[in-house]
Amino acid sequence: MDLAGRVALITGGRRIGAVVATELARGGADVALVYRRSQAEAEETARAVQGLGRRVTLVQADLGDADACQRVVDETVDELGRLDVLVNMASVYKNVPFDDLTVDMWDTQLNVDLRAAFLCARAAAPHMRRLRGGRIINFSDWLARSGRPRYEGYLTYYVAKAGVMALTEALALELAGDQILVNAIAPGPIVAPEDTSNETFAAVERATPLGRWGGEIEIAKMVLALVESDFITGETIRVDGGRHLK
Repeated sequence: MDLAGRVALITGGRRIGAVVATELARGGADVALVYRRSQAEAEETARAVQGLGRRVTLVQADLGDADACQRVVDETVDELGRLDVLVNMASVYKNVPFDDLTVDMWDTQLNVDLRAAFLCARAAAPHMRRLRGGRIINFSDWLARSGRPRYEGYLTYYVAKAGVMALTEALALELAGDQILVNAIAPGPIVAPEDTSNETFAAVERATPLGRWGGEIEIAKMVLALVESDFITGETIRVDGGRHLK
């Protein structure tokens, strides 16, 4: 798919999402960016997109709310005229010990990480069908892709990200006849959480065969590759510097 004149909707506009948005714009796409709380960061990204000569619209939404998923797609099409690429990046990442895990916490995680990806895809599909094709890119995690829940306290996160892989495969089958390609990216050590200690940062580097964190641009490169491909669908691709090998 040539991005010139296309429209991409990205849910989750902080950090990695901001770089994905600007790289899609650099490729020629207009961009809709969904944020929940990070308005200032979303506005900064919007200025970067505009600086590349592309149109941009910002949508504030809590994608844990089922109705919001339809709304963000509707607002994207209303503002930008079409929808060609959906990038489902919205996610909750929080350590919760098993004994402290509540039903509400479980529901919040799965609603944002898994249900929202399905609902946004369901809302986007009719618009992509009218254009005779599209791309949906979901986000899993290198641990789920590797079948290794290595870290305690992330039970719901791991389950949700494993579900994203199943959702990706099933959607790819359901939508193949419409030339809507559905894939997922499973990031590894891309950017460190903001509270990461120097010791932990270095330990991750040592545990990664390539010996470094990847940086946001590596995810953007994979998004662009999956958008460009006309014959990859139903895949979950690790971008982890070989982290799964150890």
